[in-house]
Amino acid sequence: MAPHAFLPVFHPLLRSTVAFDAKSFLASLTELPGVYRMLGADGAVLYVGKAKNLKKRVASYFRENLSSPRIAHMVSQIAAIETTATRTEAEALLLENNLIKSLAPRYNILFRDDKSYPYIVLTRGNYPRLGFFRGNPDRKADYYGPYPSSWAVRDSIHLLQKMFRLRTCEDSVFANRSRPCLLYQIKRCSGPCVDRITPADYAADVQLAAMFLLGKQQEVTKRLTRSMEEASAQLAFEQAAIYRDQIHSLHQVQEKQFVSSNKGEDVDIVVALKQDGQLCVNLAMVRGGRHLGDRPFFPSNAGDSSAADAVAAFLRQHYAAHPAPARLLVSPLPNEEEEGGSAAVLGELAGRPVPVQEARSLSQKAWIEMALQNARLAILARNQATAQQEQRLAALQEALQLAEPVARIECFDISHTMGEKAVASCVVYDGNKMKKSDYRRFNIRDITPGDDYAAMRQAVTRRYDGIANGEGTAPDLILIDGGKGQVASAWAALADLGLTHLNMIGVAKGEERKPGLESLIFPEADGRPPLNLPSDHPALHLIQEVRDEAHRFAITGHRAQRGKARKTSTLESLPGVGPARRKALVARFGGIAGVLAASPEQLAEVPGISREMAEKIHSALH
Repeated sequence: MAPHAFLPVFHPLLRSTVAFDAKSFLASLTELPGVYRMLGADGAVLYVGKAKNLKKRVASYFRENLSSPRIAHMVSQIAAIETTATRTEAEALLLENNLIKSLAPRYNILFRDDKSYPYIVLTRGNYPRLGFFRGNPDRKADYYGPYPSSWAVRDSIHLLQKMFRLRTCEDSVFANRSRPCLLYQIKRCSGPCVDRITPADYAADVQLAAMFLLGKQQEVTKRLTRSMEEASAQLAFEQAAIYRDQIHSLHQVQEKQFVSSNKGEDVDIVVALKQDGQLCVNLAMVRGGRHLGDRPFFPSNAGDSSAADAVAAFLRQHYAAHPAPARLLVSPLPNEEEEGGSAAVLGELAGRPVPVQEARSLSQKAWIEMALQNARLAILARNQATAQQEQRLAALQEALQLAEPVARIECFDISHTMGEKAVASCVVYDGNKMKKSDYRRFNIRDITPGDDYAAMRQAVTRRYDGIANGEGTAPDLILIDGGKGQVASAWAALADLGLTHLNMIGVAKGEERKPGLESLIFPEADGRPPLNLPSDHPALHLIQEVRDEAHRFAITGHRAQRGKARKTSTLESLPGVGPARRKALVARFGGIAGVLAASPEQLAEVPGISREMAEKIHSALH
């Protein structure tokens, strides 16, 4: 199936304050599957949905008894509807998911687009490597997952090392080993790097590991038992002992699960819980009968949506981007009449049946109850964290004597190495958490290397130039990682932009840079002396958290820039020196060190380099 092969059929009405004529619109609407977009009078997309039958689904919004006041409020704002017909409902699901991600409609329940699910990877070749992987799987290796957390992947890798002793080292390390590493000594690797195992035996271990990851533990146990018996019959007791240990480790893995299935099945458990003002969808994963843990999601735009609505939205958005397991257990079951058959659509996407059902057996009910309990704990933790952050913000407002509450904080930091490749960071705290989508980095240019004051002034100017022109969101508080000099430079930048009404403080490191001894520096125009808060003050803890994040973001950006610069030959940056002249210079002087030591006269002796060019090269290098 080609996900992009859609048949666009648009039905836009005039976007005005005129009441939407649903009857006329529905009369011309197709009964094909597809996606519909509800638009407001200003042209903004209110809601995106998919349908097995566009005419029937859109008509359901204009009946007297709607499912919730929220939906009724949305319908009252509709000024136009656009539809796109597709060949299948699965294609409609993919299109709906893409539109929800790109448009973020205000009435859709939105789940974070989490592409960071980890996988276990088995590379290909003579001695495949077992490893941890994040990203988009390709066809160059075999991938198993996704897993709910990095912990679940690392735990599984540890178990596989114990049972099958596959290598986990990078190819560069593997190719240059001359003796076994520590993992070989502690029986976590079979030592293929120094030929302690034959390619055939290693391939057999890889095959067993792959079967284990596919949930075929019983078949793995049978094969190992048969191999152990054959080794014993041939009096190869040392090899038989290895098989015995593998079988023992496999039994331990199967017995350690608190909730497990002896069927070796792959199941996802999806539950939704509405409690204490929060709506949480919790996803738990069972692979090969092993419960691998779970991951909570808190959707945006939930409003008064029910738990069943949240489950339906999660199924559509999550499994449009990630592979579905053999079966899904959900609680509560989504309204299939309104949302379309989830099982049918997911089955069409997967190319096989994907049952979506409520728990039936005792083990399935135990999985559901455990997922619900973890959803309760996630809601409790989220509410506690929110309360703590609100307490910190209130304490910050009081400590700094600010007239207005603080909601958005922006913090700047500068990172460089002896003036090389200076990078400024601006991180954002908003909505009681760090808002990474608003982070920015600035590559500092056209200043004296190592001039932190000029770097800070440039970063603040570039960040708030748009704010001065009425664009973007202004912060309630600006933090500057530095003392009086950095604060004065940042304040001067704000003065140039006419933004001195913004609140600003500097965070100067204390004696021996110990946390808790920081001084808060006010701009000179404020007139207040430095403020030292107690080390256990909640406002100081918030400031430290945001400041440390700015430092992390700045230093990672600087290291990337520095590494990129150092990977580039100095000769490549010389004006007028292309590949032919670089080759001639290296051939004549043996490398960059020889070129650096050469005089203009010696450089001019190289074929293709004139006296004038030699002077330019010498000047650029020195």
